[in-house]
Amino acid sequence: MEIILKAEPEAITLDTARTALIVVDMQNAFCKRGGLFDYMGRLNEDKARRIIEVNKKIVGISRDSGMRIVFLRMTYSQDLSDAGGQESPNYWKQSGLALMRKNPELRGKFLTRGTWDQEIVDELKPETDDIVVDKTRYSGFVKTDLDAILKTNNIKYTVFTGLFTNVCVESTLRDAFFHEYFPILISDGCGNTGPEYTQEATVWTVASVFGWVTSSDNLTKSLKIS
Repeated sequence: MEIILKAEPEAITLDTARTALIVVDMQNAFCKRGGLFDYMGRLNEDKARRIIEVNKKIVGISRDSGMRIVFLRMTYSQDLSDAGGQESPNYWKQSGLALMRKNPELRGKFLTRGTWDQEIVDELKPETDDIVVDKTRYSGFVKTDLDAILKTNNIKYTVFTGLFTNVCVESTLRDAFFHEYFPILISDGCGNTGPEYTQEATVWTVASVFGWVTSSDNLTKSLKIS
């Protein structure tokens, strides 16, 4: 099914059979009390609840329209052997790793496979036909099978929601562009970290350079019309 999606800088035509909704890092670590960001004092509960509700709407109508649903989640092995080690900037800059490095007693508690912290929030619990890709870097394309999964499913258009707009969402979206996918950012389906201008900066950068920007209402209307 083809839809015409109102977007910036111009409308874009999508084939829903070749479109994947990529939901980035909507996990307990970043959205819920008791998670990593709560422990670090960086949890914005109001923003998290708003983004969850928007994503519920987007995931539901996208799934009903035949789009592939792909959930990304940031997570490491118990021994952190996939974190990159001291030769990797990821080891020093990724917030969960930095916290566990400075507080060894927290190792294995946050962003670790098999923990509650790494799980997708209950409100967006993946269904049987959805795809879940674990990643150890900000971009979902680095050190994962995401590109192979998308190509196997004949995907050409990638719609992005999730956390955080200016970090993992933007990193993955840029790599989608470099891998020859057409990236679309759902601006109100994403939440930034840091000052609010970082959200505005990513929206501007995507619309001007790397893809298209639209809203959840525009997506919903386009899918309902079709």
